[in-house]
Amino acid sequence: MARVFPLEQATNLGLPGRNALEIVSGTKGARGVTLRLVEIAVPQPGDQPRSPHFHSNFEECIFVLSGQGTTISDRGEYPLLAGDTIVIAPGEKHFTRNTGTVPLVLLCFFPVPDITLTTTEPGVAQPRPES
Repeated sequence: MARVFPLEQATNLGLPGRNALEIVSGTKGARGVTLRLVEIAVPQPGDQPRSPHFHSNFEECIFVLSGQGTTISDRGEYPLLAGDTIVIAPGEKHFTRNTGTVPLVLLCFFPVPDITLTTTEPGVAQPRPES
């Protein structure tokens, strides 16, 4: 059955270094997908760079809606412009930074309903497995 997920019902995740809204996930009734809208602000003097994170068991697909940035990973640096898409391999440490003069807006897709179970990021608590 088709479902609509209005943006105003997205969950603000409070993740470090970005504004991340979870639009679709298992907690919202999806069975096999997570979709997030992420905005990374223009860096200001004194801002600390984000730490890399990784997803153990699945890819991350990022589409750049607007702005420009660079994804830095274990395997290199990848400049990104509006309209670009990058796919990050499972287990590849990465983070994306804004390199432009306007906010960098990303649509991040994950092929699992709950990315928190196998995502590792400094400063973000890992959920405890249910017993």
